[in-house]
Amino acid sequence: MATFLATPIALSSKPPPFLPKFPNPISKSFNFPSNNSNPKTQSIIINKRMPTLIQAAEGDLDPGLVQQAIHLLQSSPPTWQSALLSNILIFLLGSPILVSGLSLSGIAAAFLLGTLTWRAFGSSGFLLVATYFVIGTAATKVKMAQKEAQGVAEKRRGRRGPGSVIGSSAAGCVCAFLSIYGIGGDTFARLWVLGFAASFCTKLSDTVSSEIGKAYGKTTYLVTTFNVVPRGTEGAVSIEGTFAGLLASFLLASVACIMGEIYVPEAIICVIASQIANLGESIIGASLQEKQGFQWLTNDVVNVINISIGSILAVLMQQLVLLNST
Repeated sequence: MATFLATPIALSSKPPPFLPKFPNPISKSFNFPSNNSNPKTQSIIINKRMPTLIQAAEGDLDPGLVQQAIHLLQSSPPTWQSALLSNILIFLLGSPILVSGLSLSGIAAAFLLGTLTWRAFGSSGFLLVATYFVIGTAATKVKMAQKEAQGVAEKRRGRRGPGSVIGSSAAGCVCAFLSIYGIGGDTFARLWVLGFAASFCTKLSDTVSSEIGKAYGKTTYLVTTFNVVPRGTEGAVSIEGTFAGLLASFLLASVACIMGEIYVPEAIICVIASQIANLGESIIGASLQEKQGFQWLTNDVVNVINISIGSILAVLMQQLVLLNST
């Protein structure tokens, strides 16, 4: 028959190091029977203060790691590590907005764009792209049911895929790479920022003019002949859409100016360049797109041409202004 020890069991009152501190309960006594007839040893008395809860680590976060993360986010100039960490945090917080405007593969492409943008131009450049995305997505969603009924709505209810993301940002990405690797040195640094801002002003103007024109345009004209054509026709323009696109480019250029990316004269250049580029894009759409032998000229390809024209024009115009001022 098994017997119980009649000697007191020594238990440590010190909790393990990985448990946080909680108030200790009142001391308890526990009695266990024993075969020993000695009443003094008939019970095992444990009179120790014992913890009541399983305890977690005393510090959920290491303060040193938190400080390192904050320091990394504030890196100036930005690094690839700070760009990656910043994008992870922002994309997690902004996932509901991202899902409404992008497909999953589009989100992946946008993450790469965001990381590149932060590395090249910091938080101000990232905010410029974010502003473009929010306004462009909102314009795409305007009167979506009406656009779908007329067959002129964007696919997937306006949720853009990776092709659209790349087509809309190709020129900006080129400017970002040129800035990161210091091509041209300090002399060209301002030009890459200007080209970057102008490319997104151009694309936002194009998107808003197209979407507002399809939603509210009373009369749409083919830009090459000025013949009246249905809404959504490639190369068609409307007064309402054109005005909305002009306003959108002015708004985004103002945001870039306020954040210190570009100066006021450069903001004006961005607006002018975007309108010239959009006119060129409409001419290409009316003359070549969907024509025999130009099937490769998809919307994404036209977008690349459009924003490239806007970016290059802005850089050339800025150089002309400098030449005339010297």
